[in-house]
Amino acid sequence: MSVKIRMSRGGAKKRPFYRIVVTDSRNPRDGRFLEKVGTYNPMLAKDSPDRVKLDQDRITHWLSVGAKPSDRVARFLGEAGIIPMPARRNNPQKAIPKKDRGKEGEAATAKDAATNAPAAE
Repeated sequence: MSVKIRMSRGGAKKRPFYRIVVTDSRNPRDGRFLEKVGTYNPMLAKDSPDRVKLDQDRITHWLSVGAKPSDRVARFLGEAGIIPMPARRNNPQKAIPKKDRGKEGEAATAKDAATNAPAAE
């Protein structure tokens, strides 16, 4: 059984509220879970202490038995000092319009080949 620590959405339309739960990865997002280990309220100010609440003891227990946090939950745990802060993902292709991505990739490949060729000689 693959155990994940992830968020389960609650709240009304346009008023999200998330529970941070430990669940089997095969369960639906808002479905059955093993244990609730925290909450996240994105409607509160970023500096509010009630925005993210975590039960550190239970989270460390689940991590020790092999639970894997989702990307967003890993960021919360990193900010709380429970795990090392994960590296930020970088997708430079995201900023390039889709129709131009192939052209940019070809230009970058040609540029890399041109810079590496004189070094090899």
